[in-house]
Amino acid sequence: MTNLMFLLAEAAGEAAEHGGAEHGPALLGLDAEGWVYAGVSIFILVAIFGAKAHRKVIGALDAQIAETRRSLDEAKAVRAEAEALLASAKVQQAAATEEAKGIVAHAAHEAEAIIAKATSDAAELVLRREKMAQDKIFAAERSAVESLRAKAAQAAAGAARDLIAAGHTAKADKALVDEAVAGL
Repeated sequence: MTNLMFLLAEAAGEAAEHGGAEHGPALLGLDAEGWVYAGVSIFILVAIFGAKAHRKVIGALDAQIAETRRSLDEAKAVRAEAEALLASAKVQQAAATEEAKGIVAHAAHEAEAIIAKATSDAAELVLRREKMAQDKIFAAERSAVESLRAKAAQAAAGAARDLIAAGHTAKADKALVDEAVAGL
């Protein structure tokens, strides 16, 4: 850098020697050409130091770009994972829907079976109760018939007794007894 300044100053000195004429007023010992060389030197120095600052800015921007790319890659990975989870959830939902349909169909089948069994059991219960009622009716009829027969037998026995008592005397009874003994 000092070499560059030295070269510029030397070039300015040579130009002054060759030209021989002054181009204008001098300020702080430098004429217009000197100030141009000084300005160019300052510009070059600023450009060199600015390039370092520019490199720092570019480095920071590159780091930020790298961070952004890493974030984008991470976001892509998260998105891919989310899509995989969504696909898995859709598969599980479809499976659950099919399972629910199966459960509903099974429940409907069981309900039909329960209704059929209840109808059959109700019909059997009606038949059993009807048979029990018929058995009770038959038992009541038998009991009534037996009761009537017993009453009829009692009435017949009572009537026979009355008839026998009215129509048979002791003499007739003796003849019947004798006849029965003779038959033996």
